[in-house]
Amino acid sequence: MPEKLIKKMKRQIVHAAYLAGEGHVASAFSILDLLWVLYDKVMSFDATRPDEIYLDHFVLSKGHASLALYAVLAEKGILADDSLNNFCQYDGKLGGHPDCNKILGVEASTGSLGHGLPIAVGMALGSKISQFNNRIFCLIGDGECNEGTIWESSLLAAHHQLSNLCCIVDYNHSTDRALDLNDLAGKFKSFGWEVLSIPGHDHQEIFHALSHRHPHRPLAIIAETIKGYGIKSMENEPAWHHRSPNAEELNSMIKELS
Repeated sequence: MPEKLIKKMKRQIVHAAYLAGEGHVASAFSILDLLWVLYDKVMSFDATRPDEIYLDHFVLSKGHASLALYAVLAEKGILADDSLNNFCQYDGKLGGHPDCNKILGVEASTGSLGHGLPIAVGMALGSKISQFNNRIFCLIGDGECNEGTIWESSLLAAHHQLSNLCCIVDYNHSTDRALDLNDLAGKFKSFGWEVLSIPGHDHQEIFHALSHRHPHRPLAIIAETIKGYGIKSMENEPAWHHRSPNAEELNSMIKELS
């Protein structure tokens, strides 16, 4: 069931990118398993009121992978089933980067890398002060770890003992060509975080990691993923970072995902 469902959402994603003539499909495929397990098995939320402050919250810091978030929100009934067909359309709400002022279920407008985790730290601190028993999840890309705001936020999160905060790192190594991050888990540990490293497309491993909560420390999950996972010609291929399939490629991808 999860495999069929993931393939269905991937078909919706490539079709949406085809209709729009743009989209970060490979980045969306990199994080889709992580988001699905998070929303289906871990997060406490109400599909009719996803922005209730005392429930769990999620910030997609790497906003360019928005197609994955839209597909999950549609599958969970927060967005209409056919909403992805309006992705990046002139009169549509679903942009290449998510806009919290237009889309129910989107917690923060993101896109400029390095902004999501600082927002999530503020949300986690606010929840802690308000004594809410909820959790704040944030997904960042490995490329974002080049940004100083990630580490400034990490210092604050550890200082305030934000055990309600979970930062998921989509470690698909797309940034290796620009900057070798080496021991990313060791870096978060040195900042006072609890750290788990997992294969990022294994649903059981994802569930166990997301369910973990240290009594005092924020949690970083280093998820080893493959950019473009599920389409062989797209996997770890830099040319697919930001492009849409043509009609021939779309048909081939739909067959591969069936």
